[in-house]
Formats: sequence, C-alpha cells, structure tokens
Amino acid sequence: MSVAAPSLLLLIPAYNEEARIGPVLEAYADHFERHHPGPFRLVVVLNGCRDNTLGVVQAAEQRHDCISHSVFPGAIGKGGALIEGLKLAPLADLIGYVDADGATPPGAFHDLVRSMEEASVDCAIASRWLPGAVVHHFQPENRRFASRLFHLFVEIFFQMGILDTQCGAKVMRRRAVETIHDRLTLADLAFDVNLLYSLRKAGFRVREIPTEWSDKSGSKVVFNLRTSLNMLLSLVRLRLIYSPFYRWLAPLRPLEIWLYTQLRAPQPVRHEDRTGGDASSEK
Repeated sequence: MSVAAPSLLLLIPAYNEEARIGPVLEAYADHFERHHPGPFRLVVVLNGCRDNTLGVVQAAEQRHDCISHSVFPGAIGKGGALIEGLKLAPLADLIGYVDADGATPPGAFHDLVRSMEEASVDCAIASRWLPGAVVHHFQPENRRFASRLFHLFVEIFFQMGILDTQCGAKVMRRRAVETIHDRLTLADLAFDVNLLYSLRKAGFRVREIPTEWSDKSGSKVVFNLRTSLNMLLSLVRLRLIYSPFYRWLAPLRPLEIWLYTQLRAPQPVRHEDRTGGDASSEK
C-alpha cells in the first residue's frame, strides 16, 4: 500500500518586492506543480508594501491556482510576516519558507522537502557553510563579516551548533510548527534564531542541508550600526525569555518598547495582545 505524498505549504514574506518577486513565484509554482507529487500551496505574506508587489502577486495568481496571498498593511517585519503565515500550518503536512529574492532556487528548496522523508527529522534548513554547498555569488565582504559576527553571538548565547541560522530556506513538520508557534516573538531578522532555538528546546530535531544559493542585488536589509544593535537586542531578549528571570523583567517592558522604537525595528510579537484584525487575504 503506497503512502500519500505530503502536502506542502510554502510561505514567502514580501516587503516592496515588485521588481524581484514575479520570476520567483513563476519558478517555484512551475517547479512544484511539476515535481512535487502531493498538494502544493504557495502563500505570499505582504507586510507594509508601498509599491506594486500586490499587483505582481495577483498577476501570478491568475496563472497559477496554487498561489495566494495575505496582506498586512503595517510593516510587521519579516519575522512578523512569517509568524502570521505559520498560522496556516494546519493546511499542510510540511510548512516551509524562502526569501522573495530567489536566492534559493526551487530545486534547492525541494532538496529540503525530500530530506523530510526521514521520519526522525522535524526541520530541515538550508546551509551555505556546510561542505557540499554551492554558492554562485557571495555577499559583499561587509555583509559576510556582519553575518559571521552575528553567528558568533548566536553561538555564545544559544550554543546550537548550527552553522547557518540565517539562510532564508527552511521546512518543518506541521506538529513542530503548531507546538512552538506561541513561542515565536521576534519580528525582525533574528526570527530564524527564535524559530530554531524554540524547536531545539521543544525536543525537535533540526538538520542542516548543504544548499545552492546566490546573493541577489536589491536587498532591503542594510547592515549598519542600527541594524546590528537591533539584532543584538533581539538575541538578548530571546536569551532572557528562556531564562528563569524573565518573569521578573515585566516592569522593563516600556524600556524594551522604547529601544525597538528608537531603532526603528518591528516590535516583538506578544501573542496574547494580537487580534489579527488587520489582515486580508484572497483566493
């Protein structure tokens, strides 16, 4: 008796991506419609877009029934968009996400999906730093330095032994997502660390897979002092959340809000405070 192929939900967070996301949607929809034997759905989570990203996504929806979208008018950050998108986890057996720039090609993401056939793996993540990875075009030196420095702080704080927490391609089992969803609070670029550490603390197995990747021009992320302080603040916050002292730090919450505001960074998500009333979706 054959086992049915798993259903797959792919999330793509998007912020002002009208110039890049169209070909990415076409490539992913075409690849998985032809090569994934189970049901496939691609959802673009637009957050705070001020350009025509929505129009580009809607045009792709006309060509591919598997594509749909959700819109959040406010800039809730990449992490915030993924936290919202992961609410759709009950719709599929496997849930993954990739960046909107197409740095990870469809075939490389499909390798992650195939690796989930191992029953003992709960999350597969793409890695640019493992032997066997193929990087066609590296990031500029300053971004590579910032990335490795951030990785050093991640290891100091969390000691996960993961070489590449930040590569924007990951896939998880539905049970894993549903178990940790209310522990996902970082709405900025440190979201991936929040996700991986929460999975590890919950006892789920995370596996790094060598990937194919290429740096893309037009990144919305500018690595400067403000961005660096924001990400360091988020790492400290996450470390404190998993410490026995966090419940005593409630009086400092106004200071936390002030710091994120000064850094012009998306506020951490407080699940008990969210209403979800500002979201709209189609298809």
